[in-house]
Amino acid sequence: MRESAEMYLETILVLSKKGPVRSIDIANHTGYTRPTISQQMKRLREKGLILMDEDNLITFTKKGQALAERVYERHQVLTALLLRLGVDEETAVADACRVEHYISQTTFDLLKDLHHRLEAVEKTQ
Repeated sequence: MRESAEMYLETILVLSKKGPVRSIDIANHTGYTRPTISQQMKRLREKGLILMDEDNLITFTKKGQALAERVYERHQVLTALLLRLGVDEETAVADACRVEHYISQTTFDLLKDLHHRLEAVEKTQ
């Protein structure tokens, strides 16, 4: 999956937590133009990752939901680890956004385990 597709799926997931999502919401959130967003949404539909109804509301297919949640989890865990290391928030978020698309599942699973272990240690202190 291309980085841009994953970024759009993650954006849809984040926006959907606040309510129904339309292309204009994605454009406003990302700063990209409406034609660019429309083109990307068409690609996501063609890949079977999203659906658009007659009101242009965007929803995930099961496959799209699973992929969006995977990317979002990577983003959250990587950001938390970078913050724990002392990276400032803006840099941590930006770096996590870059790394989340390229890190192997094996490496991510190990980092996620480390993150959970560190959280458990903090809770006992």
